[in-house]
Amino acid sequence: MKPLHLNTPLLRAAPGQFSHPEVWLKMDALQPSGSFKLRGVGRLVRKAAQDGATEIICASGGNAGFAAAYAGQALGLKVTIVLPETSSAAVQGLIEQRGATVLRHGAVWDASNEFAQALAEERGATYVHPFDHPLLWEGHASLIDEVLDQGLDFDVVVTAVGGGGLFAGIVQGLRRHGLDEIPVIAVETEGAASLHDSLRAGQPLTLPEIRTVATSLGARRVADEAFRLARLHPTHSVLVSDDQACKAAVRLAEQMRVMVEPACGAALAAVDVHAPLLARFKRPLVEVCGGVGVSLALLRQWAEA
Repeated sequence: MKPLHLNTPLLRAAPGQFSHPEVWLKMDALQPSGSFKLRGVGRLVRKAAQDGATEIICASGGNAGFAAAYAGQALGLKVTIVLPETSSAAVQGLIEQRGATVLRHGAVWDASNEFAQALAEERGATYVHPFDHPLLWEGHASLIDEVLDQGLDFDVVVTAVGGGGLFAGIVQGLRRHGLDEIPVIAVETEGAASLHDSLRAGQPLTLPEIRTVATSLGARRVADEAFRLARLHPTHSVLVSDDQACKAAVRLAEQMRVMVEPACGAALAAVDVHAPLLARFKRPLVEVCGGVGVSLALLRQWAEA
């Protein structure tokens, strides 16, 4: 059955776009959902429909919710998305345009998620997790399949990490192709460093709060599978500031005419912020994960900050 996501372009960064001489960009910002999320969420929602679901419920900061709304509309399902209060009205509007009902609950995603799970149980609906499910990871792993099919001989992958679903998918994609030796650079912003802090502590931790403009990275606790894989697979956990992430999003818009959220800007920023680390590698692959929580007005605001 044809997947809901697209095989997105793989582009070489323009000369001078980064300090590293050869950076490749997997452009998942060009997915019809605006982000990579459709790879996994689409697979999970399709499985729910095949199993007889008529309604799905998802808690999301925005991107998984929009992907769930897109997939639900494509498959004829009723969709309810629970957003935290921090998600913008613009993101809510985009989700509603896809025919979904949007509810607001909680100051952070964790509170929204508890509410969504209880609501799904009450209604007999199928709950769709935005980052912690094997079908999600399997779906996200498809981006590695595509890059290999396109013949790129990359030697490191750079990705943003929020709840860890994308990271888990990338690692699974590498390992199922026997690429266990290719490291992943896992990038978080300083105010949402759940994976970084957990790795330093040697056990999964729950952050007391989220303090970042990159709200799509705002899971207080990373998925256990992401933590497990980060300890199993060669992983470099690094941080960037909110300002660095925002400025990287602005540069991408200026240089490639593509808008992305600060969450995606974090991965782009890491190439230059952590240039000595990237210098160890010949051909980095950056997952340009995208995000719907961006606008021309926000880009101007970030550029002026």
